[in-house]
Amino acid sequence: MIFGGAYQGKLVYALDRFGLTDNDVYRCGDDINVPIGKAIIYEIDKWILALIKADADTEEALRQFRDGNPEAVVICNDISCGIVPEDVVLRKWREVVGKSLAELSRHSDEVIRLFCGIPTRVK
Repeated sequence: MIFGGAYQGKLVYALDRFGLTDNDVYRCGDDINVPIGKAIIYEIDKWILALIKADADTEEALRQFRDGNPEAVVICNDISCGIVPEDVVLRKWREVVGKSLAELSRHSDEVIRLFCGIPTRVK
């Protein structure tokens, strides 16, 4: 798993480190289906937001995601810093992303934080 602030070079780092190309990347967005089958799952935080907006069971979706992607590199924007949003949905998103990162980290062989393009191994 690779996490860090927006625009810090997480995807470029992952592609270089694992010798992959853009064809190996699933880019999360508004689709609430569980993303499965690519070597890199990019911006999982966007998928989590889509689940919350659809009032889906985020814990079950995360379990299916984790079970369906045991070897995937998961990339997530760290949204835990800064001002806590007033919006209820965005506050819930922030909470669920944090809990999801904790869960995925427990099951990850390696966890990297990227800051200013510099990787730091957390686990």
